[in-house]
Amino acid sequence: MSKSWLKFSLIFLISLFFFACAAPSIQQKNLSSKIESASRVVALTSLSADLTQRLAPDKLVGIVGSSLLVKDDRFEDIERVSLGQTPPNLEKIIALKPDLVIGAEGFYTQTMSQLEELEIATLTTNVRSWDGLLSMTKNLAARLDADPKPLLSEYQSYLQNIPEQSKSTLVIIDNRPILSPNRNSWAGDLLAQFNVNNVTASIQGESSLFRGYIPLSPEAILKQDPEIILVVNSEPDVLNRYKSDPFWGELNATKNDRVYPFEYYGLINPGSIDRIAAVCNKLQEVLNQ
Repeated sequence: MSKSWLKFSLIFLISLFFFACAAPSIQQKNLSSKIESASRVVALTSLSADLTQRLAPDKLVGIVGSSLLVKDDRFEDIERVSLGQTPPNLEKIIALKPDLVIGAEGFYTQTMSQLEELEIATLTTNVRSWDGLLSMTKNLAARLDADPKPLLSEYQSYLQNIPEQSKSTLVIIDNRPILSPNRNSWAGDLLAQFNVNNVTASIQGESSLFRGYIPLSPEAILKQDPEIILVVNSEPDVLNRYKSDPFWGELNATKNDRVYPFEYYGLINPGSIDRIAAVCNKLQEVLNQ
């Protein structure tokens, strides 16, 4: 088992746990005075950094060291308050004198609590649906005194050329256990926006750890026998590893060459607007074949 596979598994399980443990919501806490318009924002997620940069680029003063942001030239000169998967540095955040810090439910809870104790306003988000993305955009735009309409219109443009119905489809996350999203997840809700016949949409899992995702055995996949399979990439040879499993060649999707690789960001974790746009474009291509 490769180191990259172990790293992906650990990151995925941690992120999945925190996304599952919190209901979709946006919470605001301001322990000092009421802030109608924030002017110095530290974003502790890649999505909130992306949204802030798009809505009010001059107001973004700090970001985390997400791989999505490191590779984006727009954030080259923005102070990083963390590196890789390490927790954000409280002293660095305070030094930036923010009047709003944006985090995600379940992540960096100690840091967020300490900021609240210092009477620094916080905004906690959890995007687990398309409506959640719209709400987050509108809410953040209000805090930044920015116009959300251009972004909202851009989102709507992603939901074009949607088929009235689709073939039976299974999304599998290359993990052990193999997981598939039901409707109570970002991935499941995004599939619903495209009228995807997600075969695990209505299945409820018994484990609270995997809420929003269903553990599947090879036997369960064979029973569903989907016509289309979307495989979330964890490493370059993920499809080859599946091809070595005896059950894989028995599936209709495999026989008809309807197995498609998808990226983790965009489909499982929203990540950024560009990643969401990319996955929507790819869903259009796959479903309209």
